[in-house]
Amino acid sequence: MGAVVPWAKAGVGAVATQAWANTDFGPDGLRLMAGGMPAGPALDAVLEGDGGREERQAGFVDASGEAATFTGSGCLEWAGGVSGDHFAAQGNILAGEGVVDAMAGVFASGDGELCDRLLAAVLAGDVAGGDRRGKQSAALLVVRDRGGYEGRNDRYIDLRVDDHPDAPAELARLFTVWDDTMLIRNDPPLEATEELVGELQRRLAKVGRYEGPVNGEFDEPTRLALAEWAGRYNLEGRLREDGLVSRHLMTELRDITPDVS
Repeated sequence: MGAVVPWAKAGVGAVATQAWANTDFGPDGLRLMAGGMPAGPALDAVLEGDGGREERQAGFVDASGEAATFTGSGCLEWAGGVSGDHFAAQGNILAGEGVVDAMAGVFASGDGELCDRLLAAVLAGDVAGGDRRGKQSAALLVVRDRGGYEGRNDRYIDLRVDDHPDAPAELARLFTVWDDTMLIRNDPPLEATEELVGELQRRLAKVGRYEGPVNGEFDEPTRLALAEWAGRYNLEGRLREDGLVSRHLMTELRDITPDVS
């Protein structure tokens, strides 16, 4: 589903095209919303003239939070959707209406970033019965301006599970990996005290990245050793330039050097 259903553009909005999906809805809907058309009229516009509209299902959300959902009369039961502030939840061949209600409720009342609330909604829908056919695929797409790798695109999160016996759980696992390695959040820094830096130097020496004295000074050789180690494990985004130490990096180092204090 990740290659077909979700579409989004930073500062514009998001589209989900489902059932007998018309993938034109994605780029066309985003183009209309980028031009200032609200989600509801944009959804109506892409449906107009579509000869297969009664087999379609779609959800639109614009950058202001206005949302709209549509389910054609030919979609297989149970099929339907609900929309609200900043969300549209819809599905077909579901266990029942409670699936989209559960998703909407969890999203609307959830805490955290958009990605946390979206994932929680997916998992809630699964618990409520999900798709009657099984749990084969799932996806999570979140965009933000320059939110991608090194700020070179807007794909803050783009995760897909294309074929798995428990796709929602696998999506949650992949999100945890992505969160740990690529998302720079939930990482309150540590003061680079002499005690902490001494520990850092000992642990970096243990993994073969630091050869200098254990002097507790967060100097250039120590910072370079930390950067080399972090880069090896795709954790370079956790490095700081303000003289503080990433709590996440220290936790990772402690986990792989348990015999060092």
